[in-house]
Amino acid sequence: MAQKNQDLSSRQLLDLIGLSEEAPLDLLEDEPLDGLNGDLGAILRERYRSFIQPHRFAPGDLVCWKPGMRNHRLPRYGQPVVVLEVLETPLFDAETDAGSTYFRERRDLVLGMIWETGPGRGDFISFHFDRRRWQPWTQEH
Repeated sequence: MAQKNQDLSSRQLLDLIGLSEEAPLDLLEDEPLDGLNGDLGAILRERYRSFIQPHRFAPGDLVCWKPGMRNHRLPRYGQPVVVLEVLETPLFDAETDAGSTYFRERRDLVLGMIWETGPGRGDFISFHFDRRRWQPWTQEH
């Protein structure tokens, strides 16, 4: 027999998706800051050069984050994802708060990955990203 949908409180909804005061989840997990003990100016310049280093992608290519460029929780560093589409005209995040890290973020690369947790585990999903943050994936990653 089908169960009737019930209205959930925000606390109940957060509990269902695994977020609660007892089990908080950082959206960007802390990772070691290896190599950031030197000259911060030099590190910033190196990251800038990496950011502007172009790569040509085509549907079917496997890609992963460039080192130091991840700005979303998923996928993890080194995890391959597949290029679904390269957008000629970038979309821009509609976030209206200039204090958000996603304010007017460029989205010109559609990537597909396997969802790893929860009820949709194993499902193929897609997200839009800024292609400047990605590089071709190899086994060494």
